[in-house]
Amino acid sequence: MTELSESARNKRRIKFIVNNGIIAALYVVLTLPFAQIAYGPLQVRLAELMTVLPAFSIATLPGITLGCFLANLFNPNNLGPVDIICGTLATLIAGVLSYLIGKKNKMFGIIPPVVVNGLVVGGYLPFLLMDSASEVTLQVMAVSMLEVAGSEAALLVVLGLPFIAIIKRTKIKDFL
Repeated sequence: MTELSESARNKRRIKFIVNNGIIAALYVVLTLPFAQIAYGPLQVRLAELMTVLPAFSIATLPGITLGCFLANLFNPNNLGPVDIICGTLATLIAGVLSYLIGKKNKMFGIIPPVVVNGLVVGGYLPFLLMDSASEVTLQVMAVSMLEVAGSEAALLVVLGLPFIAIIKRTKIKDFL
C-alpha cells in the first residue's frame, strides 16, 4: 500500500512539473514573437490569457510565473532587472488573488491581473522608458497605469472570459 501511495505521489509530481513546464513555455511562445505589442505602455500579451488559470487551480501558478519571468528576461527592449523582478512578482501576486477570487466566481479571476499589472507594471514603466526620472510626473504614472490596465482588461475581456467559459465546459479543467 505504501508503494502505491508513493507511486501516486510521483505521478502527481510529474504531472505538476510537466503541466507547469508547458504553461511556462506557452507563455514565452505567446509573448516573444509579438514583442512589438507585448512590451511597453500598451501591453497586449496573448500569454496573459493564461492568467485566468489560477482561478481554476493554484497549481498553475508556478508555470505562469516562470513563463512571465522568462518572457521578461528575453524582452527585446532590455528593460532590465526592475521589469524582470517586479513584472514577475506582479504576475505572482495577481495569480494568488485570482485563485482566491476564483473560489467564489471564476469570471472575476480576470480582475487581479488587470489591477495588479496596471498598478505595478504601469507604475514602474515610465521610469524605465523615459530618458530621465525627473520627467516622470504623477500624471505620466497615472496614464501609464491606465494604459497597462486598459490593455490587460481589453485582452482578458475579449479572450479571457471566453477562455474561462471553455475551461468550465470542457475537460481542460481536469488537466490543471
